[in-house]
Amino acid sequence: MVHAQIRVSGQVQGVGFRPFVYRLANELGLAGWVRNDSEGVEIAVEGEQHQVMRLIERLQSEPPSLARVEKVTHDLAATTTGFTGFTIAESRAGKVLTGIAPDMAICPECLTELFDSADRRYRHPFINCIHCGPRYTLTARLPYDRANTSMAKFAQCPTCQQEYDDPATRRFHAQPNACPQCGPKLALFDAQWHPLGKDDPLVESVARLRRGEVVAMKGLGGFHLACDARNAASVERLRSGKRREEKPFAVMLLNTASARHYAQFREHDAALLETGERPIVLLRKSPACDEELHGIAPGLPSIGVMLPYTPLHYLLFHELLGRPQGADWLQQPTPFALVMTSANPGGEPLVKDDAEARESLAGLADAFLTHDRDILHRCDDSVMKWQGKAPTFVRRARGYTPRRIKLAQAGPSVLACGGWLKNTICLTRGDEAFVSQHIGDLDHAGTRAMLDETVDYLIDILDVQPQAVAHDLHPDFYSTHYAQRYAEMHNLPLIAVQHHHAHIAAVCAEHRHTGPVIGLALDGVGLGSDGGAWGGELLQLKGAGFERLGHLAPLTLPGGDRAAREPWRMAAAALFEMNRIDEIARRFPAQGAAMQMADLLQRKLNCVETSSMGRWFDTAAGLLGVSEVQGYEGQAAMLLEGLAEQHGRVAPLTLGYIHTAANDLDFHPLLAHLADCKDAAYGAALFHATVAEGLCGWVQRAAGRSGIRHVALGGGCFLNKILTQSITDSLTAAGLEVLTAQQLPPNDGAVSFGQAAVALQHLTQGA
Repeated sequence: MVHAQIRVSGQVQGVGFRPFVYRLANELGLAGWVRNDSEGVEIAVEGEQHQVMRLIERLQSEPPSLARVEKVTHDLAATTTGFTGFTIAESRAGKVLTGIAPDMAICPECLTELFDSADRRYRHPFINCIHCGPRYTLTARLPYDRANTSMAKFAQCPTCQQEYDDPATRRFHAQPNACPQCGPKLALFDAQWHPLGKDDPLVESVARLRRGEVVAMKGLGGFHLACDARNAASVERLRSGKRREEKPFAVMLLNTASARHYAQFREHDAALLETGERPIVLLRKSPACDEELHGIAPGLPSIGVMLPYTPLHYLLFHELLGRPQGADWLQQPTPFALVMTSANPGGEPLVKDDAEARESLAGLADAFLTHDRDILHRCDDSVMKWQGKAPTFVRRARGYTPRRIKLAQAGPSVLACGGWLKNTICLTRGDEAFVSQHIGDLDHAGTRAMLDETVDYLIDILDVQPQAVAHDLHPDFYSTHYAQRYAEMHNLPLIAVQHHHAHIAAVCAEHRHTGPVIGLALDGVGLGSDGGAWGGELLQLKGAGFERLGHLAPLTLPGGDRAAREPWRMAAAALFEMNRIDEIARRFPAQGAAMQMADLLQRKLNCVETSSMGRWFDTAAGLLGVSEVQGYEGQAAMLLEGLAEQHGRVAPLTLGYIHTAANDLDFHPLLAHLADCKDAAYGAALFHATVAEGLCGWVQRAAGRSGIRHVALGGGCFLNKILTQSITDSLTAAGLEVLTAQQLPPNDGAVSFGQAAVALQHLTQGA
């Protein structure tokens, strides 16, 4: 007989870990207790030694589905205290060293109960258990107990309380536990916020969707704007209201069987759609997509699809289908498709409560389906795509935030404030990094306020005080200003990190690679350490520093930042350099400034240079007639990628690029060829093939000279599947170890993490 003190760390609170331990202990005949505390889960057991060791083994091999066990430690003693039975003890407060589980989709058991007419939670929009439901978005502080969540105001009825108190049930200490009698309630309002559908708000909401109306719906992390995706007039009205003329919408479909009507995908895509995290997944369109979902993703080869993840979502489909009996209908294909787009007009943060909805969504929605369970933290839908052998994040948020990322070593706590676009913030604690949900572009006061709120919340809930602050080099970013104010207020060191250095450092840090690395950073723009506009960089990282080995040949941006939104300007600059000035006005008659463009370029008025890979994509798109003016960031590159994918593989253009004596890479010969190309799809494929070959040769030469065998790929251009796959395959075949973004997006959503990684190296190793 032995006594054991066991400590389990990781994502082990709010995921049913204590009842799991309770059941194991009783099964193995062990006595003692289990409790939550600030570090995770603590267990004290007594019993036969082989049974105690079996418990420790099963804690790691059989944890609940939502748990992430990172470490199990134990101390054995031959002296026992005479425990009788096994109990679940009250949580113990203290310095927080654990984390919160992300919000998860409704589990199969709850889904079965939801549509069981004999169950007391039949059609209850807030059904959940320890295996599913909201976590992060309703938690105010740790430990994760009901009193520390937005469910505190809902007193459980006797039946719910009995479930909550019984370790044998699936709802033992499920903090959002409730039923129709004691839980949150739905409410429906019209556009002027007059009450509607008092008998059943859901029925009236579906009736309005059928009539072609737009309904704002409060979900887990904020409101969605929903409409019938097959109703072109509804989709167009939603576009007009959101001022989103061309940017694609995501659609919600009942199941993968339904998704196969609108998209072409393989089993790994289906598995990604069905994960408990329920991201939006970018899938290749089927022929039926543009025919039946007109205006959802205009001109693009892919569509963003997600499956229902809340009980309310499933109830919408249940009502649309006429309330079928049983559960078989859940697996049957249906053509019903709902637009589910974030309710954040004009790039503002996601709307999360009724007051905000009333103010910000006026004129956008015909009705508001809301509820009285408060959302404490905004959290948008995550977006992913399968790229190569693994899925890649486009946006990391609901379902994944605030899941920790393990670092190679521990260090002082760093607050990193990210960049300007796709902003996130990162906070480190020991050997862990916590990257916030997607905050967004910092153009608006609302997103700036969200950055402030998110910093305060993460610092509070993780119970950590930053010892240093990191930020981008750009002096005009709001994130830079915030970092400077915070550092001054708390008397902390301030560490500026170059944008592309941060991109490469982020990829290295998530792979816990600490040695030298060749970095290929390709994106739209970032301020260089020389004050220039960088974006196509060959770097060498060693320790906390980096060296710029080379860059893409510079392109002229006529009109400055405006050229990044208008690819025809990039094409005009390329034609000017080719001495084909007369073609500018002829090629772009719809652009009023085309007549004056040659003079502007000749006099170099408001013309800056950039090494940006993103602008090379724009130039190619402009020359091929694919895009003259972009409706949203990255549209030209996405259209170009779609055409290349449609055409298929081609051989790279012979002599389509030049490796200069200064170790720069120049694709101007390729542009001259594209200017005369009459087949846009072939030109797009040729552009991708030639750029990939040139970049691979560039990297291999640097690796050969330095002897470094690891290569990290970072920056938003690596969301391009063709480019990423071609470069990865080629460099791997050349014997190099290629690191790509996996736990975070390759784009600016990972910049805060990279800043934190560089700052930690400065603090622990020096430059």
